[in-house]
Amino acid sequence: MSDRHAQRNFNLVVFATALFCALGFWRTTALLGLHVPLDPNEGWNAYHTAAAMTGGPLYPGPHSFMVNNYPPLSFYIVGVFGHFAGDNIIAGRIVSLLSLGFVAFGIFAIARRMNTERAAAAFAALWFVGGMLAFTDYVGMDDPQLLAHAVAIAGLLLLLCAPRDMFHIAGAALLFVLAAFVKHNVVALPLAATAWLVLDDRRSGLRLAAFGLLFLFTGLALFQVIFGSSLLSHLVSARTYSFANLRDGLEIWLPWSAVPLIGLATLGVQRGADRHVRFCIVYASIAVVLGVGFLGGAGVDANVMFDADIALALSIALLLDRLARGAPAFLAATCFALPLLAGAWTNADDSWNTGSYWLHPMRDEASLSRQDIAFVAAQRGPALCEMLSFCYWAHKPATVDVFNIGEQLKTGARSDAKLVGMIAAHEFSVIQIDPDSTNPLGRQAGAAIARHYRLDHTDDNGAFYLPR
Repeated sequence: MSDRHAQRNFNLVVFATALFCALGFWRTTALLGLHVPLDPNEGWNAYHTAAAMTGGPLYPGPHSFMVNNYPPLSFYIVGVFGHFAGDNIIAGRIVSLLSLGFVAFGIFAIARRMNTERAAAAFAALWFVGGMLAFTDYVGMDDPQLLAHAVAIAGLLLLLCAPRDMFHIAGAALLFVLAAFVKHNVVALPLAATAWLVLDDRRSGLRLAAFGLLFLFTGLALFQVIFGSSLLSHLVSARTYSFANLRDGLEIWLPWSAVPLIGLATLGVQRGADRHVRFCIVYASIAVVLGVGFLGGAGVDANVMFDADIALALSIALLLDRLARGAPAFLAATCFALPLLAGAWTNADDSWNTGSYWLHPMRDEASLSRQDIAFVAAQRGPALCEMLSFCYWAHKPATVDVFNIGEQLKTGARSDAKLVGMIAAHEFSVIQIDPDSTNPLGRQAGAAIARHYRLDHTDDNGAFYLPR
């Protein structure tokens, strides 16, 4: 195969991947304004955003049934967008989608600063976006994970600027710390950048570590002053762990990441002396270890592996540039792209090949959600929603964080007596339980609901109970 023919084939794979991502972005953009819950996190984030912007208790006390185990920055950032959008969930979705776009740009720009060719850098960024679309539901979801990665990526971009002076190092350290104050599990990149820089440029690495610790302790002190409590005490919330959670998480992640992991290992053997290859190895190793450690927790999703995915995307750019030019580049890119297509095919809705799937996405779901939101809104008084988006859109006050309270009950960190009493006293005008849940608040609360409430209706959004 001639070099020109090989380059044309490689460009065709890049174009096909770009088209795949464009279709995904098209549909995601069409979903942004719909009052359809995409994930339980959306309503939870929206309520805390509202508390942050209205002066409410962003970190409720231990006796509250609302729990906040996230750092504070995302709530204020999304709240600014929410002020203009008029809806914190829609605002969070917009911020999340913009953040993914910046992460993709960051991958491209960082790969270019690692001296890779433009096409290789572009494919690496597209591979990451394609994997997000095919294997996760975080694209366009009201969740701070991608915002945190966007801030951390900005820190790495600043760190790789030349010359690497005090200003760039301090700025990178500040952005790394700010990323952790957006989402506390985004620590792999700061740790990897510091470790790599110590090996590559000891003085700069130590400066980065010193600035990072200074900004981190300053942030923790400011949190203590502003909120009157320790941020760490909120982050360490009760949570169950199991091997089943870890297994399920890896089964989702490995089909996307297995080929790039093999590529990174090959790159390490062939070009281990390359400083940028060493960075990818350090970054991926730390990210995989931390991600796997997080994956066993209840409620933890593929988001804890996003740092590993970013590291693998950068390694793809390096592999295509350093080892696989010409015909091998086409073959390697095809091997990286095929799992994306397979994942999209496996996880796609059955109606993906219909016009309404692309032109009017989730039309039936939106209609059903409107009915259920109206039903919740029509009931006078507070409501208990496992999918908090229904209560948020029905303009009900925040009452119970079902997931985190359920974890507290499972781990014995909390008694269910008060909650059972509230259910028995009909303090909730309506209770919504997700369709796949079985006693999410424990057996005693489940028995109290069965005893004191009657099932009004069940649909794809769950079971809706009214007082007897």
